[in-house]
Amino acid sequence: MWDPQQYLAFDDHRSRPFYELLARIGAEQPRRVTDLGCGPGHLTSVLSQRWPEAIVEASDSSPEMVAAARARGVHATLLDVRDWAPEPDTDVVVSNAVLQWVPGHPALLDEWARKLPPSAWLAIQVPGNFDAPSHRSIRELAARDEWREQLEPAGLLQPRNVLDPTGYATVLAAAGCAVDAWETTYLQRLTGEDPVLKWVSGTALRPVRDVLDDSGWDRFVGELAPLLREAYPRQADGTTWLPFRRVFAVARTPS
Repeated sequence: MWDPQQYLAFDDHRSRPFYELLARIGAEQPRRVTDLGCGPGHLTSVLSQRWPEAIVEASDSSPEMVAAARARGVHATLLDVRDWAPEPDTDVVVSNAVLQWVPGHPALLDEWARKLPPSAWLAIQVPGNFDAPSHRSIRELAARDEWREQLEPAGLLQPRNVLDPTGYATVLAAAGCAVDAWETTYLQRLTGEDPVLKWVSGTALRPVRDVLDDSGWDRFVGELAPLLREAYPRQADGTTWLPFRRVFAVARTPS
């Protein structure tokens, strides 16, 4: 279960890649703009502000996120991205920090690129930090005897299948698109007690929370917290530095 409030606890850090992705989309007067995986909808409104004449639609696979988006006035529907297909007038598609949850998503990108109309824009951003100490610690803890039986079915013992920029560029170029792909590692300044644990609780630990009861969840995060403190030590001024790699690709279909 997604918690919109927990997700928005680090809104500035989570939103910055969206704006950098959006800056590389050159559409001027798109007819329809689609936000796939809109989350709580706080960024979907940015699309409406940039393209006020466009039909802006949004979707998410989480009922909690869809409810939060609708509460903001966003026209959001409950939908798995694997079931989405573009309308004939879809000129811009944005998928921000979503596809890392979807096995085999490069095939989806190929399908979308081939179905979009001429000169349409397809922009994605995915976290690329699944080999970082934070995520390795989660997998290593989940693999211990105490947790393996419960957490292995949730897919927590394997890193997410995310490509590097060249991988996404290759997929989209093969579909005939012009592609701009890159990666950025953000050095995020976090503060407070166990800030890295709080960060991953809003995203990477969601499958753990879905599986474990309250008692199990408390024990799991209690064991994880010292591992994260060791991997990301708190500085004398109270700062905890969290390097976070993200991968971007912006493609334009043939005219």
